Amino acid sequence: MSPQIGRYTTSQPARAAGGWTLQRLTPPSRLFGANGLRTGPDGRIYVAQVSGSQITAIDVATGAMEAISPKGGDIVAPDDLVFDPAGNLYATEITEGRVSMRSPNGTTRVIAGDMPVANPITFHNGRLIAGECRVGGRIMELDLNGGAPRVILDNVPMPNAFDVGPDGKLYIPVMGTNEIWRVGLDGGAFEIVARDLGVPDSVKFDSQGQIVSTQVHSGQVLRVDPRTSDKTVLASLTPGLDNVTFVGKRTFVSNISGYVTEILDGGQTRDLVPDGFNWPLGLAVDADGSVYVADGPFSYTLRPGQPRQQVGFLFTPGYPGYSRGVAAAGPGEFVVTTANGEVARHWPAKHENQILASGFDQLYGVAIAPKGAVIFVEQGTGRVLSVQSGNVETLATGLKLPSGVAVSNDGTCFVTESAGGRVVKVSAGRAVTVLDDLRQPQGILARGDSLYIVDAGLKELIEYNLATGNRRTLAYDLPVGPPHGVTPKVLKAVGTLSGPMGPFAGIAAGADGTLYISADAEGSVLALRPA
Repeated sequence: MSPQIGRYTTSQPARAAGGWTLQRLTPPSRLFGANGLRTGPDGRIYVAQVSGSQITAIDVATGAMEAISPKGGDIVAPDDLVFDPAGNLYATEITEGRVSMRSPNGTTRVIAGDMPVANPITFHNGRLIAGECRVGGRIMELDLNGGAPRVILDNVPMPNAFDVGPDGKLYIPVMGTNEIWRVGLDGGAFEIVARDLGVPDSVKFDSQGQIVSTQVHSGQVLRVDPRTSDKTVLASLTPGLDNVTFVGKRTFVSNISGYVTEILDGGQTRDLVPDGFNWPLGLAVDADGSVYVADGPFSYTLRPGQPRQQVGFLFTPGYPGYSRGVAAAGPGEFVVTTANGEVARHWPAKHENQILASGFDQLYGVAIAPKGAVIFVEQGTGRVLSVQSGNVETLATGLKLPSGVAVSNDGTCFVTESAGGRVVKVSAGRAVTVLDDLRQPQGILARGDSLYIVDAGLKELIEYNLATGNRRTLAYDLPVGPPHGVTPKVLKAVGTLSGPMGPFAGIAAGADGTLYISADAEGSVLALRPA
């Protein structure tokens, strides 16, 4: 496999051990999702990426990318951004509840804190305006010197990326009411500009003074006349649209999944950045051999010879929430763990889910025991738990960041201890070391007498034979975990939409012995097969 050119680069391509072959089932992602967009003073498009804690600049002529604020840098989970006339970049950090400024020389400082779910931001005539994308959110003018902010509008139900119109008023997409509002910059009562949309999450003004607005639920890009409220569909894309920017007369929109595309005449589009994964996270193989991919706000299926298919999204009915761990529970049926601390049974084709247990702290891996109990790990408390028929039982406590869980055919439970560098067997309320000398084990799979462990620190897939004690590495230099030398910042909760978000390099197996791996660093799914 060749090194990836994009969001993750390495001089050592991933490779398989003798007797195995390694291939990508999906191309590597170029971005860690795509959230806020803004055209910079240099004419490049700047893309905020919450999942990757990164801001990337893209040359629209060549497609060349540059990480302006990289993973592990001072700016954490940027969701939206804006420039002032001096070239300073301001970013809302949605998981941190703050706004930071990055100067042209690369130094950063915090402009404002105490802004839960900080998201929309704009700059107008020397005034920096930011808001909170939450129920009861505030929209405020921020003091550039760190003084107290001034509230322009309070109690707004989930405002998102806004813009100042030609009339000098602030135009706000209000997700909670499915409307666009406007209000004077000095405050006062708001007016409703447009209703009955597709859940608007951005508003920008084009060169003709018309609103262009992305719709996160419907996937439409709308042009709205601010005077008459007349609406025109510019393009119909996929759910998850996030933001819009202009380069001259050209219009570009982003999608949370990871693409940036240009809107052409007649509703046609041209990708600047093709679609990708935010991570991906947990994997499971369905009865028909398709691979189910949990990717946080999205879920997908991969079938041989077919493009990936999106089967769930955070804002669609029946989606269980920001999904991380997943286990196959029957044809078309899965059990998932969510970042909101829930264990749910999920039927993607039916758009249905059933909560099995809730109220937990940072859930990761999940597995199903032979007798039907659902086993899962709670990383926040270091516990391993099970739920069956509504009864929750604690199987073990005191683990150091438990991550993945696997159950063998005889019902034995194995857990990876990410911070402890080992695999343990959970029995009679105790955790007994089975395999140590690991660095950051995450995904784990049990097949026959063997365990298969994805180690995000060693960047290896390790096979361990329980009967003989033999250990061997099946794949090396995997694009999992953070790049060498990078310590990612912890991504905290995003209001009620998601609890803390963290990486998880999952693993699953097909009936033919193929091992599937979440290459969360580069944003692809890998297949490791016996040669």
